[in-house]
Amino acid sequence: MQKIALLLMMAALTFGQAKRTAWDGVYTEAQAARGEMAFSRSCGNCHALATEGKAPLVGDQFWKSFSQKSVGELLDFVTANMPNGAPKSLDEPTYTSIVALMLKSNGFPAGAVELDPKTIADVQIVPRDGSTTLPANALVRVVGCLTKSGQDWVVTRATSPVRAERVTQTDKEQADEDAGRPLGTRTMPLKFVLTKLDAMAGSRVAVHGLLIGADGVDGLNVTTVSRVAAKCP
Repeated sequence: MQKIALLLMMAALTFGQAKRTAWDGVYTEAQAARGEMAFSRSCGNCHALATEGKAPLVGDQFWKSFSQKSVGELLDFVTANMPNGAPKSLDEPTYTSIVALMLKSNGFPAGAVELDPKTIADVQIVPRDGSTTLPANALVRVVGCLTKSGQDWVVTRATSPVRAERVTQTDKEQADEDAGRPLGTRTMPLKFVLTKLDAMAGSRVAVHGLLIGADGVDGLNVTTVSRVAAKCP
């Protein structure tokens, strides 16, 4: 039965049906139960499966780190960073069971098919209401027109923020894509700018930084600003 369900799920993806989210049930209760033992043995000394405590993996901290990412990216992160001091030292079934437990602990429902790296690469982690708003302090990239507003710098016609960790292109590929990207309508203040930007005024730029407020309502705490086109738009 599980094999049939897995085949049906893969077929649905192949034929381009709506993208799945973690709310569709991408792990099983049995898998999460195995995750409890693995987590206690390998992760419990450094992390808490609660909203408070040492390095919590539930609630605000989870959403700040993984909202708008995929379950595949969550699995990659856990594999690359846990256990502390010995990353990538566990086998694949152990890592998938730990991720199943993390999903359960954050309120995502169980399903009929176990979490598997082959089927969860594009399964999105989003709030139950489907909101695409990124949380405060998420590391993001926006593209827009660099402008001086009084003594402050702002990006006008800014695109919606996207997580910077998702960038997979080379620097040149990313710059070429940003140079032709349709711009938005927002004006985003740039805060804590530590480098001189006067030479880039009026240019189309890509800005990396931490969101100040949900979706950057109060601007960006800037890490880098780079020119992607001499003129803007």
